[in-house]
This record gives sequence, C-alpha cells and structure tokens, in this order.
Amino acid sequence: MFSKNKKLDKILTLYLPLAMMLSFTIFPIYWTINTALKPEGDIVKRPLQYFPANPTVENFVYSWTNIGFATFFKNSLIVGICTVIVVLICSTLSGYALARYQFKGKKGFLLMLLSTQFIPRAMMIIPLFVIFKNLGLISHPLALIITYTAVEIPFTTILMSGFIANVPKELEEAAMIDGCTKLQSLRHVVFPLLLPGIVATGVFTFIYTWNEFLLALMLTNQNSKFTLPVGLSTMLGEFNVNYGALAAGSVIALIPAVILFAYAQKHLVNGMGGAVKG
Repeated sequence: MFSKNKKLDKILTLYLPLAMMLSFTIFPIYWTINTALKPEGDIVKRPLQYFPANPTVENFVYSWTNIGFATFFKNSLIVGICTVIVVLICSTLSGYALARYQFKGKKGFLLMLLSTQFIPRAMMIIPLFVIFKNLGLISHPLALIITYTAVEIPFTTILMSGFIANVPKELEEAAMIDGCTKLQSLRHVVFPLLLPGIVATGVFTFIYTWNEFLLALMLTNQNSKFTLPVGLSTMLGEFNVNYGALAAGSVIALIPAVILFAYAQKHLVNGMGGAVKG
C-alpha cells in the first residue's frame, strides 16, 4: 500500500508537472511544423486539422526560393559565425586576465561589465544608427558583427572568467617549469580544458545573433542584407499573411539552433557547471 502511494505521489509531483511543462513547450513548435506541411487551403480550413491530411513541402520551397530565405540564411550565418569568432577570442583573453590577475579597479571593472547587461537594447538604436550611417556601414554585415560583439563581450567575459578560474593554476605553473612560455601553457594546457566553456559561450553567442531582431531591423534597410528574423517579419503583410510560408520560414530558422544544441548539449552542461563553480 505504501509503495503504491509513493508511486502515485511521484507521478503527481514529478511526472505530471514535467509532462505538462513539456507539452506547453513543444506544442507551439509542433503546430508550426504542422502548418508548414499543409497546403494553404488546409491551414484555414475548419475544423482545424491537428495532422496534415495532404503533407507538402511546397511552403519550404516557396520560402527558400521565392521569398529569399536562402539569402537571409546566408546573411545570418555570416554574421553569427564572425561574431562568435571575435567574441570567443576577446572574451577568452579578457576572462583570463580577470581570473588570473589581481589589479587595481578589478571589482569596479566587473561591476561595469555587469551593469552593461541592464541597458535596454532599444536605447542603443539611435546612437548606433548615427555612428554606422556616418561610417557608411548601414546594411553592411560589419555593422551587425560589431554591434553584436560589443553587446556580447561583457557577458561572455564574465562567463569565461568563471570557466578559467575553475582550471587549477598549478597546471600552468607545471607547464612553465617544463619549459613552456605563458602563451604555450595557455595553448597546450588551459585551452583544451576550457573546451566545454568555449563551446557553451560560442553556442549562447551564436543563438543570440541568430535570433536578434530589433538591432538587425534598424541597421539593415536592403532586402538582400536582411537576417532571418528580419526576413520573417517582411512576410507579415498589412492585409494578407501567407501562414504556410511563414511557418516554413520559422522551421528553417529553427533547424540550425536545434542541431547546434543537440551537438553541443554535453559541452553546455559541463561548461555551465564550470562557470558556476568558478
């Protein structure tokens, strides 16, 4: 009897809430995929179809070729990869300095880094637009790369300092005793141990740049330079919305993030654990 009550309590307090939360999270994604696989006539058909009766990929083809999602995808990929590379280099070096060295004003510098995360992104739009307009970089990928790098470096620097602080300093000292220089000890000892942290930081940076909409909308005014979120917004007409193509575009935008998290999930868990310990 006691065993049955214990099992029932576990179902009610653990499995049922988890199932409800999972359903709440998964259903919008499922409905987007369901809509993307329906012909236009079936999307607005009543009663609603919870499974596509006549599955088709024409919405994906239309989004990719007619609307220009191939270009949007390429633009987002270029901006995301370039931003990740620059952010990882800068945040790793600055995080190392914060983790390993004591200097005057260190606490104030950390406070300044943290305070940048409280600045609303909307407040940055006008100054950034004026700066990049004067530089002739409006609708240029470099404008987004510079902006996203500046936005992400404070947060990723704090993350990387936590990862690096979790690497024993004695390992570097032992490598230097064996004849390594400071840079060689970093390359051969510290960086391999930082792989989970580097992957975690890179993934978070890429996902931010991949999903960011407001700054990308303000800094690009040419259709051929739009990123995926801005490209999706152009599909919302004043009087008409192609729901099938919009859903297909959303699925296309979702695929890289899902693949990235699936590939890097082990490193993400290990990396965030290291950051907390640090």
